[in-house]
Amino acid sequence: MNINSAKKIAAGLLKVGTTRIWIDTNSVDQVLEAATRDDIRALIMRNVIQKVPAKGNSGARFRKRIVQRSKERRHGPGSVRGTRNARDPRKRRWIRTIRAVRDELRTLKQDNRINKSTYRKYYRMSKGGKIRSRAQLVSQITASGSMGEKK
Repeated sequence: MNINSAKKIAAGLLKVGTTRIWIDTNSVDQVLEAATRDDIRALIMRNVIQKVPAKGNSGARFRKRIVQRSKERRHGPGSVRGTRNARDPRKRRWIRTIRAVRDELRTLKQDNRINKSTYRKYYRMSKGGKIRSRAQLVSQITASGSMGEKK
């Protein structure tokens, strides 16, 4: 039997690919003489034909990479995949901003530094996207003269 044919049959019997079949170089003539699947089975039993152990991937490099990333390394421009909006969506950015601005407005109203109408006016402005941060909100209210003294 041809060596390649023997390898294919042995691979089928051992349930692995042909690249994981090892044939003893000293017993090649026995493999060539084999004519049936039973002959190949017998050669497998006598360890003339063997299954090569599967290779595994070492986890050491992976673990090292994880440690480096935890130190915020490997985050440079060459590692960036996806657009800015894929990595930090517009909606999430908006939510962060609007929550901060509304929180600031709420505290100003509770501290009686702004009245109800001013609160409502700037609430609507922030909803419309005119106010982009807490700092901008405070500076606009102060500039308009609507800000009272802190109590």
